Amino acid sequence: MNGELVVWEAGRLAFERLQGRLRRRGAAADRLAQEWPAHFVAFDLLRLAGTGRPARPYWRRRAALEQLFTEPRLTAPWTLCPSTTDPDTVREWLSWTAVGLEGVVLKRLQDPYGPAMRGWLKYKVRETTEAIVGAVTGPPTTPRSLLLGRYETDGRLQYAGRTVTLSPAAAGTFTGLLDPAGSEHPWTGWTFSAGWGTNQKLNVTLVRPELVVEVHIDVARDSAGRWRHPARLHRPRSDVPAGDVAPFGD
Repeated sequence: MNGELVVWEAGRLAFERLQGRLRRRGAAADRLAQEWPAHFVAFDLLRLAGTGRPARPYWRRRAALEQLFTEPRLTAPWTLCPSTTDPDTVREWLSWTAVGLEGVVLKRLQDPYGPAMRGWLKYKVRETTEAIVGAVTGPPTTPRSLLLGRYETDGRLQYAGRTVTLSPAAAGTFTGLLDPAGSEHPWTGWTFSAGWGTNQKLNVTLVRPELVVEVHIDVARDSAGRWRHPARLHRPRSDVPAGDVAPFGD
């Protein structure tokens, strides 16, 4: 089968729990397997009873896969990924972002399976939102990337995520907009990772958390509410006060 491992926690897909399990060995791995059991979500069927099926069209592979979940019936931790040709159903699925759904994969019914083929399309749910620049990598006059935050309801500035590396043209738009912060910055003493799920630390410069930027984000978030994928800068918003940005977690 072709598929994906997922961990379900507190009503959402918790990718960070799966990452945590992959980094453990021995007794720690056994303990986490009990605490955060994984399910295998089946997408496709490549072999059955010793017979390969990649050359068969997707609709035939899908029918055989569905049969496995009926007779004999596969149950948890095996899960069948839903599939449809109805556009209204797809639109409904794309509204399930609160549970961690990032998007959908589109496959042609007549296509064979090919590991090197680019015949599948992934449509990700993306939205435009605003955040406050709290730190940068590189010089504040021409930053390489932005570290973004939002205020929690108690007034604390919480880290929300960071941008991809900025183009030279985009970096140049920040000249004169960012000021290095003093010792009273809310992130003083914090460390930041170079990538989600990694331990490589970023060398950052804290800036006064006053400038708002508009960014494009994927809807995927970790259990703490941070954006799991880097945001893409759209534009600085010097006209928007930091206090008008949506609170952290929205």
